[in-house]
Amino acid sequence: MMRTIDLRGRALGAAELRAVLPRAEVDIEVATGRVAPILARVRTEGAPALADYAEQFDGVRPASLRVPPEAIAAALEGLAADVRVALTEAIRRARLGHEAQLPTPRTTEFGPGARVHQRWVPVRRVGLYAPGGLAPLPSSVVMNVVAAQVAGVASLALASPPQKDHDGLPDPSILAACALLGVDEVYAVGGAQAIGMFAYGVRSDLPEDTCEPVDVVTGPGNIYVAAAKRAVLGVVGIDAEAGTTEIAVLADSGADPRFVATDLISQAEHDPAAASLLVTDSTVLADAVAEEIETRVAGAKHSARIRTALSGPQSGVVLVDDVDHGIEVVNAYAAEHLEIQTADAAAVAERIHNAGAIFVGPYSPVPLGDYIAGSNHVLPTGGTARFASGLGVQVYLKSVQVIDYDEAGLKEVTDDLIALAAAEDLPAHGEAARVRRGD
Repeated sequence: MMRTIDLRGRALGAAELRAVLPRAEVDIEVATGRVAPILARVRTEGAPALADYAEQFDGVRPASLRVPPEAIAAALEGLAADVRVALTEAIRRARLGHEAQLPTPRTTEFGPGARVHQRWVPVRRVGLYAPGGLAPLPSSVVMNVVAAQVAGVASLALASPPQKDHDGLPDPSILAACALLGVDEVYAVGGAQAIGMFAYGVRSDLPEDTCEPVDVVTGPGNIYVAAAKRAVLGVVGIDAEAGTTEIAVLADSGADPRFVATDLISQAEHDPAAASLLVTDSTVLADAVAEEIETRVAGAKHSARIRTALSGPQSGVVLVDDVDHGIEVVNAYAAEHLEIQTADAAAVAERIHNAGAIFVGPYSPVPLGDYIAGSNHVLPTGGTARFASGLGVQVYLKSVQVIDYDEAGLKEVTDDLIALAAAEDLPAHGEAARVRRGD
């Protein structure tokens, strides 16, 4: 089902490896062209445009864009008891994990009367997107909301597509997660139009259809959501242009083929375009994994979707000479999710530089991070883990430097300041310091 790429005996650089490794073909430029008129119409027409797009793309026209409070409360009341318990635990662990990310304010003393304070200030308002396509993801609500709340954001709005089967409301599991998290500003708006609503704000004669603009937009979505986030970057901040999910598994002959196969399948279940990659130095393991996949996919609930993803050009098995060679390959690939199922997995994980999240050993499967590990599952995709990080409190914080010098502190550096200003032919800069010295 999965094609094989044999890299044994081949010494390739990082750029060459990136060129030969499987990757989903994503033409975001085409998507950007398609979302541009949507964003423009939302910006100029507001609520009527959002209602029209809901009817066009989601097949239902919501009675109001903002979800009534009673609908959010009812969703929580109707939530299965075991799911409520699981979401509550996921929220608890996510809070603990994100609290550990909070930076510490610092003050640096350069001399008497010369201080610079480093402050971290949360943005005022954020817009959180929760997709509702092939599968509603209340877990994404948890990941986005908890990170923003821990950062100290005072105003949170969430958007999720209206569902025809739920009278134009977002999926009940999405609403229930909002209720558990205390989020009451929720909109039945999906896709690129939701990103436009957050970026530009929407005014309406109906108070419930008015959405104030935000400062940062975060949350996963399809290619059109990613394209819309790219288009509004600069008007607002964004977390990333997150694409379809991907997993890479670095495994040696000691790995359990059942574990590897089920983990590859678990991510393929998300989307026909999802990427699953096995990197191994063991042909025996590769063959055993292939057999496990064939058996398990045949009986899977989403077998057609999984089979399409695993047999697509974005997935495959990569054969390498040894684990060291495998490390080179996965660092070049820069997976969203990377599992290490090798001997001394923790030591191998220390040598990984490029991955959105690393899952160490046979008992740290990717679904653990998807739901309840205490980490965040909104991660960089498409190789962007080479330079980008997953969602965390830092996305919602601004670093502000506070310069606090008194007269003596300024006098100590005035000559140096004047010299540097003169070197740059900006004498008025130097004069601003000189006049304070009384020259």
